[in-house]
Amino acid sequence: MRHFYYPFTVILSALLIFSCNTDEQDAEKLNRLSQERPYFDQKQPSLTPELFAPGSVPVEGRYEYAVSFSPDLKEMYFSGEREGEVQSVFFSKFTDTGWTQPEKVSFSKGEKSNEFEAFVSPDADKLYFAAYDSIFSDEHIWYVDRLEDSWSEAIELDSPINDDLVFYPNAAENGDLYYTSITKGKMYYAPNQDGSFPEVREVEIDFGVHGFISSSQDFLLVDGRKDNDKTKDKDIHVCFKQKDGDWSTPINLGPEVNSDYTETCPSLTPDGKYLFFSRYNEEGGLSNIYWVSAEVIDRVRPADL
Repeated sequence: MRHFYYPFTVILSALLIFSCNTDEQDAEKLNRLSQERPYFDQKQPSLTPELFAPGSVPVEGRYEYAVSFSPDLKEMYFSGEREGEVQSVFFSKFTDTGWTQPEKVSFSKGEKSNEFEAFVSPDADKLYFAAYDSIFSDEHIWYVDRLEDSWSEAIELDSPINDDLVFYPNAAENGDLYYTSITKGKMYYAPNQDGSFPEVREVEIDFGVHGFISSSQDFLLVDGRKDNDKTKDKDIHVCFKQKDGDWSTPINLGPEVNSDYTETCPSLTPDGKYLFFSRYNEEGGLSNIYWVSAEVIDRVRPADL
């Protein structure tokens, strides 16, 4: 019997090719599964808001808000807080066995006691979040860079943005960063200049606290006081970019979205299909996360826009 001996380099190359092919097949399988089972396997809502992922995301006695998905829709981040505890970011990931149970994640590794309102950048390379130790004293925007299978050390954003007390960061497709100045009680944005933000500009709208920009910056979601109402209750509104470049007056999204409770912290999924927001309808004045088809925005868009 003749025996054939293959050089070690040939065997190693074959093993590497097999490993790469297996990794690619696993990635394709995961992509296919995530497309078949997006959003915690939830039935997608229509024009009526639905509580998001009951049994997984809403937890009785916890205040929940500020949702962000990664562009590939395989990661979800939201903020949560129980009475007497710090504000925290919760994280869930889609795996080959489905969505993981949301767990707390600390990006600053304890450098800041409160972390909240995480947002994954449109290119998925960064995650912005707000953090502070003492409320109304040091709320600033931080970020982490994506590594192969984790995030980098947290870095406080080096920008005039942090000259104020700020929160609720989110970005348009081109990287322009929007946020709210707690100091001034107004919304601002910082144009993206090769990954840095050397200047800030006011978003000139009539009102709004938590603002979320659309990917193409053609509309801006904000929460604000109810129409003709002297209470502190808030509704979700939208401002559309007009042909002259100015923003329209805020338009209430109506009873399809807003209720007799306060609605805040609007955000859009990266695919533009769904609007997420918080509704303060749990006993004790706590909020739960709801979602609805983004068609509710188009329904109030003026005909000339």
